[in-house]
Amino acid sequence: MAYQDVYAGWQSDPETFWMKAAQEIDWDQAPGRAYFDQGPAGEWFADARVNTCWNAVDRHVEAGRGDQLAIIHDSPITHSYRGLTYRELRDRVANLAGALRAKGISKGDRVIIYMPMIPEALEAMLACARLGAIHSVVFGGFAAHELAVRIDDAKPKAIIAASCGLEPGRVVHYKPLLDDAIDQAVHKPDFCVIFQREQEVAQLTPGRDVAWHSFQFGAKPADCVPVEGNHPAYILYTSGTTGQPKGVIRHTAGHLVALNWSMKNIYGIDAGDVFWAASDVGWVVGHSYICYGPLISGATTIVFEGKPVGTPDAGAFWRIIQNHRVKSFFTAPTAIRAVKREDPDGELIREYNLSSLQAVFLAGERADPDTIEWLETKLDLPVIDHWWQTETGWAIASNPFGIEPMPVKKGSPSVSMPGYDVQILDESGQQMPRGALGSIAIRLPLPPGTLPNLWNAEDRFRKSYLEKFPGYYETGDAGYIDDDGYLYIMARTDDVINVAGHRLSTGAMEEVLSSHPAVAECAVIGVADPLKGQMPLGFLCLKKGANVTEEQVVHDVVAQVRNKIGPVAAFKRACVVERLPKTRSGKILRATMVKIANGEQYKPPATIDDPEILNEIGDALKRLGYPVT
Repeated sequence: MAYQDVYAGWQSDPETFWMKAAQEIDWDQAPGRAYFDQGPAGEWFADARVNTCWNAVDRHVEAGRGDQLAIIHDSPITHSYRGLTYRELRDRVANLAGALRAKGISKGDRVIIYMPMIPEALEAMLACARLGAIHSVVFGGFAAHELAVRIDDAKPKAIIAASCGLEPGRVVHYKPLLDDAIDQAVHKPDFCVIFQREQEVAQLTPGRDVAWHSFQFGAKPADCVPVEGNHPAYILYTSGTTGQPKGVIRHTAGHLVALNWSMKNIYGIDAGDVFWAASDVGWVVGHSYICYGPLISGATTIVFEGKPVGTPDAGAFWRIIQNHRVKSFFTAPTAIRAVKREDPDGELIREYNLSSLQAVFLAGERADPDTIEWLETKLDLPVIDHWWQTETGWAIASNPFGIEPMPVKKGSPSVSMPGYDVQILDESGQQMPRGALGSIAIRLPLPPGTLPNLWNAEDRFRKSYLEKFPGYYETGDAGYIDDDGYLYIMARTDDVINVAGHRLSTGAMEEVLSSHPAVAECAVIGVADPLKGQMPLGFLCLKKGANVTEEQVVHDVVAQVRNKIGPVAAFKRACVVERLPKTRSGKILRATMVKIANGEQYKPPATIDDPEILNEIGDALKRLGYPVT
């Protein structure tokens, strides 16, 4: 079937569509129907009983594929590689689950996981799922205060952590951060399980901490515990504008059905294929497409402990793809821009045999057309931008590669996936004409696998997502839909700037800036202006070896914006910086940059990769005369 037929089939009968998709899952009690009009935004397969770990691990062993690799761990930082078969993974997870059960962990209990990119992180997630416990993974190395906030919100009975994480050239000491977080938190866990890495053996706290291996010694393996379809599989905290993180909930049954559907229909992955999402288990991509999605579909997933550049060079991605015969590769545009900056001619790409690779998928930050075109040219493969959020758990819009590869429109994540009725609304909630910029909203109900609520915060859920446009989920993004139904994500709603009454997309300006041959990466923000309300300001990172002066590049991009967008953009200022401030997941911190430029007080976000970069941005703005405090 063509994409249009699949999407029309969902539109005409969502119930039948999702019940058919549910047949791919092993149920302890099959759902009687798909959608239940209950809770603040509806629920899926609520009357079913099912276990996530069974569907991600045990059923593949039962199907005779126990000797297939389930997980490949590749760590250029430790110069190590190892694989786990589905049978080995089942036994390790059952044993860990049995040890947790013996210490009192049962269905509904919360367990925080604070670990680096090692297979044991996935084992911990799956062991919780096996028991029906609700895990909350916190990015390894997150600041103690932020971890403490999450401990107090989730109130975990246990915490599973590693002694340390590893970055190029340094060890990140997890255990002192964990100890500090527990000291700060009002809620105290009953016990902590510490996986001791050979790079650093942590000091255990007597009476509370137990080492990973001794904890499991003699444990009786645990069987899978069936849970209700609307039982929370996990809580994943995403940044909130109030400073209090929002605990996104994922219901078990809808999560299974949606991820299984997406692996085949979006990414073109079948059982036995190798899939790699170069992210971290602390982010939603790591939940959906490092741990659960590939394993539910019976694929092999890669756990990568490294960086796109520097471990050891900008060829790290291509080495992994060659060595492990990766079929589909998923990463962030910011990672590709880092590779492009270090290897602008793609010389390292040509050193590897990438014949196994069928497509590259990008998400996490808007993929500018220049980056997509560069990678397409170097790989001679489809490069597919797709758009989704922590809240949705899987793609809202994509090029449905597994159904039919559609024509790529650079700058667009293509078309809405089944389950998502995406609309462009004005401030009053009225639908806008094709091509007009507005707020992107999704008509309720959202599909399976998306958030049904926030953890212990239903009022906040309604206020954050449902109140502004009744009957819709507010995405917080701005964009438009063209005459062919392709969606364009132009900015966060907060990043649409108003210049003398004209609403302008920073994303459109960034698209122009990134097309300059010397520009590796860029960002545009709106700075307060007493005459025009806001004025755009560009930040440019140049490619290595660019044979052009900074002054010439700034002159060029100002002229380009005037030529391609028009004088209405009032784009007159840009500066060259060495790097842009980002979250650890690759999102550029535009809102923080705006505060710096406007001379406002700001607090570095907890998710920032390197706070020192903000000082560099401040220095650049001072040189331009902005009132930096």
